[in-house]
Amino acid sequence: MRYQTDREMFTPKDTNLPDVQEAIQFLEANPDIEFVDLLLLDMNGIVRGKRIEKDKLPKAYEQGIALPISIYGMNIKGNPVEETGLGLEIGESDAICFPVTGSLTRQPWQKRPIAQVMLEMYEKSDTPFFGDPRMILRRVLRQIQERGFNPVSAFELEFYLIDSKSPNKAPLPPISPITGKRPENTQVYSLDDLDEYADLLTDIIDAAREQGLPADTIVAESAPGQFEINLKHTDDALAACDHSILLKRVIKQVAHDHDLDVTFMAKPYADQAGNGMHLHISLLDEQGHNVFQPEEDAQVTDTMRYALGGLLELMPQYFSILCPNINSYRRFSPEFYVPNAATWGLENRTTALRIPGDVPQATRIEHRVAGTDANPYLMMSAFLASIMHGIDNKIEPCDPIVGNAYDVDTTPLPTNLRDALRSLSSSDVMRQFLGTDFVDVFVTCKEKELEEFEQHITNLEYDWYLHAF
Repeated sequence: MRYQTDREMFTPKDTNLPDVQEAIQFLEANPDIEFVDLLLLDMNGIVRGKRIEKDKLPKAYEQGIALPISIYGMNIKGNPVEETGLGLEIGESDAICFPVTGSLTRQPWQKRPIAQVMLEMYEKSDTPFFGDPRMILRRVLRQIQERGFNPVSAFELEFYLIDSKSPNKAPLPPISPITGKRPENTQVYSLDDLDEYADLLTDIIDAAREQGLPADTIVAESAPGQFEINLKHTDDALAACDHSILLKRVIKQVAHDHDLDVTFMAKPYADQAGNGMHLHISLLDEQGHNVFQPEEDAQVTDTMRYALGGLLELMPQYFSILCPNINSYRRFSPEFYVPNAATWGLENRTTALRIPGDVPQATRIEHRVAGTDANPYLMMSAFLASIMHGIDNKIEPCDPIVGNAYDVDTTPLPTNLRDALRSLSSSDVMRQFLGTDFVDVFVTCKEKELEEFEQHITNLEYDWYLHAF
């Protein structure tokens, strides 16, 4: 393989092989289980893997499961991008994947008893694979913990319920199970909208909790069929990302049981709000104190100020990780509360970074830019890298925005995928923390998607140009 640089960035601390006793005890406690789904998250945030018979699970814990390295060089359609060098160039070779300790659970939505467990990819038993987003976050976490900090974090996910029987590719809001009508508008935080889908939403929360996912509140969002589910905070950043991915899986599967479909597409409707994924994050020191918690009469601590400085300075450089797809950039519009500049403010939802003003002990940064099409492990890795960069270099942020940030003349963020990829590709800081080989593979995959998209002729082009000249 031509990639070598990132291997040297891992240490033995980044290796976390599972204990086979976990599998044995789970199967003893769940004798009815027939199969186990092995889940591996690719670069795009899509779950891939395989299903095995339960008797093979202990062997998977002890010896691992072979899966193609090309999984981490795939485009959004699931096709290997040969330009990454992870496909035919290396003979479509495999790497060994091991289960993630603590992720073995039942799948409550299945009609037959099937379990699931998450995987991580290794080149060898002691060498994490450089392209695995979970491994990248594991390495970044080790670096911030070596500085004496540990993040506390939680995700908020927005999604649309859509009609599973839409007559064409364009989605439609579902027909209400109560009124029998297709909704045309939604009132934000409306309890009536929650009541219409109460059975589905209750089943989602029940299934999430059965899998150990800390799903919390559900609110109706600002468009027909759009909802948001919040996850409770945790001091395990890897677990926070696991929760995000597994909750998506729960939402999709339970919706299917209700004859509905779900989309986490960033912008499924041109005239409605997109789907965002906000991340709340704070830092604890070695004594468990929140270093973002200000003293009396202070707005922010020095550490928080430097963290904000790093996040704001590098935001254009990690923007393609927050907005990794062509559709991602259609979300950005002031009327839909999607920040379009690197700004911050106290209790201000028009800024990219918001400091909520609730409990002082829970002082944190809410990053409000990413869509739910982002990979949470890469998103978390980029944020922690930026925070470390800011703290290490004592980077001062701009002044906080008071009022409407959309009215402030600031340097805008990238407005398209090509510009965002160029910024990531030229970022020494992102290459330092995420790995230069990973950045090259990520940029290559997304540039090839962009190239294919731009070769496609849309219906709108026919409407505009076919008979215009």
